[in-house]
Amino acid sequence: KISSWGESHGGGIGLVLDGCPPRLQLSVDDIQPALDRRRPGQSKLTTPRNESDQIEILSGVFEGKTIGTPIAMLVRNKDARPQAYDEMKEKFRPSHADFTYQKKYGIRNHEGGGRSSARETIARVAAGAIAQKILSYDQVQITTYVERIHNIQSPDLKDLPSLDQIESSPTRCPHPDTAKKMEQCVLEAKKEGDSVGGSIICRMNGVPPGWGSPGF
Repeated sequence: KISSWGESHGGGIGLVLDGCPPRLQLSVDDIQPALDRRRPGQSKLTTPRNESDQIEILSGVFEGKTIGTPIAMLVRNKDARPQAYDEMKEKFRPSHADFTYQKKYGIRNHEGGGRSSARETIARVAAGAIAQKILSYDQVQITTYVERIHNIQSPDLKDLPSLDQIESSPTRCPHPDTAKKMEQCVLEAKKEGDSVGGSIICRMNGVPPGWGSPGF
């Protein structure tokens, strides 16, 4: 179970992860590579915000191993510019939860969207890195990549792509020709002050039968 906290342009983003088994070898080096993959400012396709997103483990780990207690982690915000969002005091961003927060609580943090910012995903990525390490001991392999941006779709791939193939393009599409078209599509939308959506494929190999909680 994870509980995330923090706002986009506040002091930082953090999480508390509860239920991690004890005696798991764990350090910052297990988590940082995943955060480096989602870090802003990596290419001209993403937000230009300059953040290194260095993770700190505050509790739950002793002498390089988990101790079974809640694990608290923190990424401090460095490039916080709250004054750049004064216009959002009166205007709500489309496709974000700003309006929902306002209706639910009667108050919201408009600076970068507060909690309704993609920056909150830091917590999920950090927790996912730990979960993925646990799963790797059971030979579970998780592969995720972008298959479509707007109306540009990658053909079906015969084999699961490697991480290097996925990372070869800023679009995270492992099909080179499609990736180039996707990149151009994003840049054209960005030039017009617009954005485009897409879809991903996530495949998990080696998951033993019986895991999870069947509903039907």
